[in-house]
Amino acid sequence: MRTASINRNTHETRIAVSVNLDGTGAYDVSTGIGFLDHMIEQFSRHSLIDITCHIQGDLHVDQHHTAEDSAIAIGQAIAQALGDKAGIGRYGDVHSPMDEALSRVSLDISGRPYFVWKAGFTQEKLGEFDTELVEHWFHSISQAVGITLHMELLYGTNNHHICEGLFKGFARAMRTAVELDPRKGRAIPSTKGILGGDTL
Repeated sequence: MRTASINRNTHETRIAVSVNLDGTGAYDVSTGIGFLDHMIEQFSRHSLIDITCHIQGDLHVDQHHTAEDSAIAIGQAIAQALGDKAGIGRYGDVHSPMDEALSRVSLDISGRPYFVWKAGFTQEKLGEFDTELVEHWFHSISQAVGITLHMELLYGTNNHHICEGLFKGFARAMRTAVELDPRKGRAIPSTKGILGGDTL
């Protein structure tokens, strides 16, 4: 089983995260921010990555540290569970419809983090969650895992649908990318024989 656990404690947050890449989409999430819990749960359920994520953060300051550090810790755990990335699909490309909203998420677990964001919101909050932190959450997890991640809203008007569609699209793309391909065996999905740094 490809599993990992991360405990990350700073003056701003105390986090305990565990993941199972070969799970069923089971989750136990408590960040102190209801909408963020909902989105991480969506990520778990639709990626089939089991996620436990418990955070005590400085929400009396604002939500930034909690949101950012949840993405960093989950990303670090995923990266650890991936190991040398042998046998994974590596790529994911998903169109994600959510009622009137349609998003596209394309990613490569390349070991070379790069983030492109072409989406946005017309309101400042979803529930109590600051919408500007959605982009930052994806940027942070792409850096922590080492993903080339492109996210684009093709169209849509409902901010909840837009956000949820992006999280579900990311989940489905990650599911494809982290799954083991039996035809690859233990081969690293790169002609260099290694993934990371400036390798392709």
